[in-house]
Amino acid sequence: MSQFTGPGATAVADAGAYTAAILGALGARDPFEVLRTTTAAVREAVISHPPAQLLVPEAPGKWSMGQVVQHLADAELVGAFRFRMILAHDRPGLPGYDQDRWAERLSYADSDIGAGLDQFTVLRAGNLRLLERATPDERRRVGVHTERGEESIDHLLCMYAGHDLVHLRQLARIAGAVRSTRA
Repeated sequence: MSQFTGPGATAVADAGAYTAAILGALGARDPFEVLRTTTAAVREAVISHPPAQLLVPEAPGKWSMGQVVQHLADAELVGAFRFRMILAHDRPGLPGYDQDRWAERLSYADSDIGAGLDQFTVLRAGNLRLLERATPDERRRVGVHTERGEESIDHLLCMYAGHDLVHLRQLARIAGAVRSTRA
């Protein structure tokens, strides 16, 4: 198990390691640049694979490329809510969620990767329009995450950009694993 996975029950205890790993993935990169380029990078990562291959998990108990794409779309939906709550409210609560429960109960394994890519692309474009016109003062506004505590929009921008990079690496790793089992 890595710092990116785990049961929701340990989310608060693992929040520091998760945050450090996500921010470490981003490093000194500009979060807006990462956020602007991720949808095309995801599309490029999956486009050359036959549809059946997109549904093959990396290993037992792991996600397929299709599940990763649907997760990115749903994470972007959650981000849309969080960004808007922070901009419109004073110190709103920001609920956490168990990504593995969402994947299971929302049937990520059966999702249509094209629809997931389209959903991710549209949601990301809307979020970028909102965030790029936010002032520096607005981006310093905070919400209170149930697992990680107080987070500003600027911090969340870095978290979402790092999250993108982690999942782009995951897509490349899954592609390699699936290709190596084909032979």
